[in-house]
Amino acid sequence: MITHQEHFDGAGYPQGLKGKQIPIGSRIFAVADALDAMISDRPYRGALPIHLARKEILAHSGTQFDPDVVAVFLKKPDEIWGKLHHEITTPFHLFNRVTGASA
Repeated sequence: MITHQEHFDGAGYPQGLKGKQIPIGSRIFAVADALDAMISDRPYRGALPIHLARKEILAHSGTQFDPDVVAVFLKKPDEIWGKLHHEITTPFHLFNRVTGASA
């Protein structure tokens, strides 16, 4: 069952799970997915800067997101998330991983 749309306060879906009922992987993925969505361009809006996305995630700590997961996430500097986002969204980088080619 997909559970990364569950909210820590029980307001999510599809099962209405709450807190530690939500598998830890799903609680981590919820933060990662939200960050990626906010710092990526969308057809209806541009990407947010990472520092604003982090503030938004913090604002929903304890409601949408597990506060323990958010605390660990916030300990990492913006630069780490920016570099990771760049690496996973750069087509050439992905091509190199698949083919084993070097830059």
